Amino acid sequence: MTDNPAPGTPAVAQRTTKDLAKAAVSGWLGTALEFMDFQLYSLAAALVFNKVFFPGEAPGIAVISSMATYATGYLSRPLGAWYFGRLGDRVGRTKVLFYTIALMGVATTLIGFLPTYGQVGILAPILLVVLRLAQGFGAGAEIAGSSVMLTEYAPRRRRGLVGSLVALGTNSGTLGASAIWGVLVAALSTEAVVEWGWRIPFIASSLIMLFAVWLRRNLKESPVFEGRADVVDGEALSKEQLEEKVASSHDNVLADAMHERKGRAFFEGFFLRFGQAGNSGMVQTYLVSYITTMLLLAPSIGTGVVITSSLVGFATVPLIGWLSDIVGRKLMYIVMSSIALVLAVPMIWMIASKDVNSVFAGYIIIHQTSVLALASLENNTMSELFGARSRLTQLALAKELAAIVATGIGPVIAAALVVGTGGSWWPLAIMIGFFSICSLGAAIVMPETAGRDLTVLNDARPGEAIIGPFARRERQRLGLPRPEDVVVD
Repeated sequence: MTDNPAPGTPAVAQRTTKDLAKAAVSGWLGTALEFMDFQLYSLAAALVFNKVFFPGEAPGIAVISSMATYATGYLSRPLGAWYFGRLGDRVGRTKVLFYTIALMGVATTLIGFLPTYGQVGILAPILLVVLRLAQGFGAGAEIAGSSVMLTEYAPRRRRGLVGSLVALGTNSGTLGASAIWGVLVAALSTEAVVEWGWRIPFIASSLIMLFAVWLRRNLKESPVFEGRADVVDGEALSKEQLEEKVASSHDNVLADAMHERKGRAFFEGFFLRFGQAGNSGMVQTYLVSYITTMLLLAPSIGTGVVITSSLVGFATVPLIGWLSDIVGRKLMYIVMSSIALVLAVPMIWMIASKDVNSVFAGYIIIHQTSVLALASLENNTMSELFGARSRLTQLALAKELAAIVATGIGPVIAAALVVGTGGSWWPLAIMIGFFSICSLGAAIVMPETAGRDLTVLNDARPGEAIIGPFARRERQRLGLPRPEDVVVD
């Protein structure tokens, strides 16, 4: 189940198939819980919280207040990425994954026990903001930690397939939260939902949290973390020197990252994430609103296309991950980003036609190519892109900073352009094309990463990968052994 290292590389701790399965389920559960937490809140903010926590305000202002509270959860995510990323690179992945899942889960569960505005006044929304900040702080390194753990656990030639489980967790969490709220609204009266029913989803989420916490308490440490290489830039280090090297690098992680290859790895990862997150904000957030508010189609169509496309993603996400294990990350990124760029105009045009069948087809295709395919590639590619010295810190920061910028400005710019052009669909296609170009550009300039030795402390460099045509060309150009000659499982 583990790699057979080539001569001169460090031994990697052995892990069984059972260990890998536990790590995979742990990563999937954590990501599912994160997206369930945030989806539960977003639905509650739209349906209930304006009445429960902001009842004294005008209806429109109350909705804005509840959504603003939702946004506060994202403010603390970069801080969580920085804190837990540094901790994970120093003391281990499993400890951080235990802390993040517990913090997210407890904060979500406590929302279900909060007093209302009618009971304690202004203290109620203040407590809600505090719990939202705690949620975001824990979530800041949850997906990054799960991505790193799965990538470091998986065999070299199966990292793409195993790592895609993290992306599947996002689908599971979103669908789960939507289903819970759907049953709740159908089974209870509006008065009952507002009075006490809204608490049920938040309290019930504790069951998933408790199972995930139990699973992570019994999860073995990443074999790569235990076997980090004792050779840095060709210099052999003792165990004590290695520990000192890793510890000292966290005094200023970003400064060290900028020094190595002039920060190329961090910026490559940033723009890979920037493109995917930007497309996610456009397709999964603004495009659904556009279908309802600008095209004036029934709200059920907007929710229907999201649910249908998410279900399709359970097949396409692992398929993309598996293909990247065959042809490499770089080639798959270039292919899928190019397809998203080419299809942006025709698919948005199909959606704008208002024909229901065309809306479904256009949404599903652009969602799969520009969002879910890139999400499938992103987690294992970024994990391979960064070195073992600060992998979790760099990955978490790159993901969270890029996501905040992309999802923050994308829908706002698109909404302004759509209104300014009288409801035209062109701005949507242009924005999706722009974000796809960002991912495509990063993929073109980055080195191939598939199958590289993850115990090496340095960030990825040309010639280290062993999978795909780009890896073959890089190793041939540098006079290194063919990828086929590197012995791995």
